[in-house]
Amino acid sequence: MTTFRRRVAEWRLPSLKWATLRVPQWSPKTAAPDPARQAAMAFPHLQQPSFLLASLKTDSINKPFAQRCQDLVKVIEDFPAKELHTVFPWLVESIFGSLDGVLPGWNLRCLQGRVSPVEHSVAVEFLDPGGPMMKLVYKLQAEDYKFDFPVSYLPGPVKASIQERVLPDSPLYHNKVQLPPTGGLGLYLALNPFEYYMFFFALSLITQKPPPGALHVRTSDCAYFILVDRYLAWFLPTEGSVLPPLPSSPGGPSPSPAPRTPAVPFASYGLHHTSLLKRHISHQTSVNADPASHEIWRTETLLQVFVEMWLHHYSLEMYQKMQSPHAKESFMPTEEHVLVVRLLLKHLHAFANSLRPEQASPSAHSHAASPLEEFKRAAVPRFVQQKLYLFLQHCFGHWPLDASFRAVLEMWLSYLQPWRYAPERQAAGSDCQARSVSERWAPFVQENLLLYTKLFLGFLSRALRTDLVSPKNALMVFRVAKVFAQPNLAEMIQWGEQLFLEPELGIPQRQHRLFTAPSFTGSFLSSWPPAVTDASKVKSHVYSLEGQDCKYTPMFGPEVRALVLRLAQLITQAKQTAKSLSDQCGESAAGRPFLSWLGFYPADANGSYAGNDLDEMGQDSVRKTDEYLEKALEYLCQVFRLSEAQLAQLTLALGTTQDENGKKQLPDCVVGEDGLILTPLGRYQIISGLRRFDIEYQGDWELQPIRSYEIASLVRALFQLSSAINRRFAGQMAALCSRADFLGSFCRYHLLEPGLSGRRLLSPVGRGHAANRSRGPRLSLRFLGSYRTLLSLLLAFSVASLFCVGPLLCALLLVLGYVLYAVAMTLLTERGKLHQL
Repeated sequence: MTTFRRRVAEWRLPSLKWATLRVPQWSPKTAAPDPARQAAMAFPHLQQPSFLLASLKTDSINKPFAQRCQDLVKVIEDFPAKELHTVFPWLVESIFGSLDGVLPGWNLRCLQGRVSPVEHSVAVEFLDPGGPMMKLVYKLQAEDYKFDFPVSYLPGPVKASIQERVLPDSPLYHNKVQLPPTGGLGLYLALNPFEYYMFFFALSLITQKPPPGALHVRTSDCAYFILVDRYLAWFLPTEGSVLPPLPSSPGGPSPSPAPRTPAVPFASYGLHHTSLLKRHISHQTSVNADPASHEIWRTETLLQVFVEMWLHHYSLEMYQKMQSPHAKESFMPTEEHVLVVRLLLKHLHAFANSLRPEQASPSAHSHAASPLEEFKRAAVPRFVQQKLYLFLQHCFGHWPLDASFRAVLEMWLSYLQPWRYAPERQAAGSDCQARSVSERWAPFVQENLLLYTKLFLGFLSRALRTDLVSPKNALMVFRVAKVFAQPNLAEMIQWGEQLFLEPELGIPQRQHRLFTAPSFTGSFLSSWPPAVTDASKVKSHVYSLEGQDCKYTPMFGPEVRALVLRLAQLITQAKQTAKSLSDQCGESAAGRPFLSWLGFYPADANGSYAGNDLDEMGQDSVRKTDEYLEKALEYLCQVFRLSEAQLAQLTLALGTTQDENGKKQLPDCVVGEDGLILTPLGRYQIISGLRRFDIEYQGDWELQPIRSYEIASLVRALFQLSSAINRRFAGQMAALCSRADFLGSFCRYHLLEPGLSGRRLLSPVGRGHAANRSRGPRLSLRFLGSYRTLLSLLLAFSVASLFCVGPLLCALLLVLGYVLYAVAMTLLTERGKLHQL
């Protein structure tokens, strides 16, 4: 791979004046008798470590970013580890930011290639697993330096456990907790350089926040996401049983981290911590020449750090407390956080599935495989499963009911389908979409039963509370139904439930470690249980994740089946609602007059407008929603064996048959003493926007709020004028309206509002006030304050001027035309009243 320094030197940036940049010349091929003297020659003004750190801090303020990185490359290559170890903590913090989030560092989460291509490329190459920064880490690792990391910045359950003197489950923390120095506050961890670097890198995803006003960041393009992908591909290789070799350094290859004498007088921390490598060598000396025996610690450390920092924010006890409605909100991940975790899970599946068939068999003896291959077999169930389950449970229960849940959903579905990342699936390509799930995955399904069943129940509860007319929500239901409908998967899940529900002879007791030795003496493999029966394996999985007193709800039991039937009802109704909304949008668009396209016409008779994202996305969105819901219903019928007769019966019971016009449907109600009463289903339909009441304005027409298609000042002026006329001529108008001849009918048509008896009082409360709403005859001039009326008059005068008709004559013609229209309407109104009598 081309070195970072050579790549930076090849760039030509006018803005940074690369052409005039002069760096002291140094050739790696030139032999130097004294590295310290060579460093002093390269940087004559830096002859002491304190000066080196001070100069780098000054350069970080005054020099351009790319030049700073180029200088750091030379410093890492030229200076010995003795001088670099004082620079290392400052450099890590300047890159990833401070743990309290005050200092942003390089802001890798917002550094995008399409926005800042030069800085993005420089940062990624500098922090690449084979780049200069990792060379510095390995140089310090060879000298066994330790760096302090405060316990107070660890995830909540880990911090609480250490502060309560309880040993965390992960061996990552064993033999590392130290008492604070004299005058110091709080416990801290003594980490080797690789651990210290990865701790900061992983935590920067959580501690560093985007700056205010930052543009939307595309996660796949940001430097942090790319670095996570590179680290996982490098340290969790899918090909071979050996990690990439360490880059050459003056200190030689880095050994495994040596045990450190504990400073905290806990019995748990006082044990001798042996790594996977040492346990392996003590039992199999023939693999000493295996390069993986010197590199497995990097893979083990990287995975533990990522899982602890990204997933271990909830413990089983905390999860059980969060079920209480009075519990306070705990750590809430961001959408970017979830996307990074999904990337980790996908790499882990590819990493675990890269075992050869003979090595993947549980009966294969451990001494026949390399340490890396042993790690592949046990990494996911040992390190990831429980923490991921609690992480997903919290997300399913607390994530907002909006389309952003898609990130959580895809992370969950990625974990449930390890076969998607198996070598044979990737080699087969897209032709295997309809292939059934192989029986070889049955152990994985059984050992992860709760992640299939309990989380499916959690998704059902969310789906029943969302608006399925929305295309994004319909897509999520379709995705889940499609995954669970894969051939053989439902049968595997059902078989796993049968194994768990079998009568048990004994329940494995959960082990609590309080001032006691851990069940493993160092490496994770020593705690891995021996081969057991399938039933014992499933029971152990459920009890370890939910506790012995858990109440398991079978996925194929009557309770979940009833929820699936209810979801099927809502899917059917959402399909009809989407079609109705589509028809309404088409009719309203075709029926609006020309002036409505100019924005001067109300959306309906009451000036209200009911719309959702279907109106914004158009007919294509309606088509997609219908397809998603149709396929989701089909897949649910396959998984839970629902018949067509059941669906037809449920559709009728829900009342989803349309009325005469095929569109308007009231929410589900029952008739009470005071009128219609909403049922729980009716409330859900209103909240979700599936159905609604036809709301009409029942108050004084003159006093209704000013609409967007009206001129506010003109409406107020016309109201004052009409009120003055009504006060002045109230008696005369009442006398005219009381006449029984045609003149009385003509005046009543213009001066009286439509009777309240002709309106529908949808609220029973309004009946008590109906008698108090009768108003006498009055003149209303509010229609003259409408944009539509004024533009119509303007258009009429403009057309009249084209035919040489003057304004006065045009006004007389308009008045005459309106009088004729009013006479006709008066006659029709009176005839209608006679028919009613």
